Amino acid sequence: MTRIEAKSAKIGAGGLVFLITVAGACGAEPEATAEVEPVNDLPSPYERIEPWAELPPGAVQWGQVTGVEQGPDGNLYVMHRCFENSCADRPEDPIIKYDMSGRALASWGAGLLNYPHGFHVDYDGNVWATDARGNGELGHQVFKFSPDGELLLTLGQAGVAGLGPNVFNQPTDVLVLPGGDLLVTEGHGEGNDRVVRFSPEGDFLDAWGGPGSGPGQFSTPHAIARDSQGRIFIGDRANNRIQIFLEDGTFLEEWKQFSRPSGIFIDEDDTIYVADSESWGPNNPGWKKGIRIGSARDGSVSHFIEDIESTTIEHSGAEAVGVDSEGNVYGGVVRRRMLEKHVRVR
Repeated sequence: MTRIEAKSAKIGAGGLVFLITVAGACGAEPEATAEVEPVNDLPSPYERIEPWAELPPGAVQWGQVTGVEQGPDGNLYVMHRCFENSCADRPEDPIIKYDMSGRALASWGAGLLNYPHGFHVDYDGNVWATDARGNGELGHQVFKFSPDGELLLTLGQAGVAGLGPNVFNQPTDVLVLPGGDLLVTEGHGEGNDRVVRFSPEGDFLDAWGGPGSGPGQFSTPHAIARDSQGRIFIGDRANNRIQIFLEDGTFLEEWKQFSRPSGIFIDEDDTIYVADSESWGPNNPGWKKGIRIGSARDGSVSHFIEDIESTTIEHSGAEAVGVDSEGNVYGGVVRRRMLEKHVRVR
């Protein structure tokens, strides 16, 4: 049975600097969420290299880069939107596999995606991509590829948007859980603003969420990640917050100290990296764009990689974020069309 409502809120650990929790026994009205002061003045121990890596095969320049993650094979996987902010009728492959020197090893995906958006490399090295916008022939789907580009699984119906167990409306991101089930977030300005759970074979299991700004509701759930405790972190972008859940959708708490989240990456040590590509303007006044780094365990923020256009009105910062085994941070930049590498120098 599809559930499109917020779960009962649970009281979080709370009491920590910048940490915001929402009380809420079942049936009680949630307390108003406190606002936090912009977190802009933190050190960055990184040196920026931009652009980084060879251009995608067949491309004259980068498209909008929307995904970057290292796989268990040690290679870096990157996704972009081809040359015209859409891959429909374009010859370029949107997914590229690189070695860690930035040399392209393989590419694939031409003709399958309209608007490449969410990106994930799972525990077995399989590469997942979501297509967040339909054009009548392509879009509103989720794809699973092998590390060499073989198409293994397709979810949704090409070009068909809907609310139901076998269709999506603007799927934004995907995450594979340790047992093999997968979670898909939906909603990119329109859409269902929900989270859908599938079995490893792609069978519908459950759905939760719904549009709104209350606990367990979403307005553009743009990114999803998991910490070592099994908690699910969802970047609820248009609500300027991260919401944290159990795997079954039980709401735990929300954090606003990481600003307006477009991308989230959590490493094995529970360091959390949150890319903010849209703040400073009317969306989230006073917050600079960039990548905020902290702890997924207590919500503290320790570092800030400020974007080179952190106070422009236009969306300009990294939207996708990934981290390699050496601790280098990668930013997938949309409007400026580039792949950034941030090398840790101290």
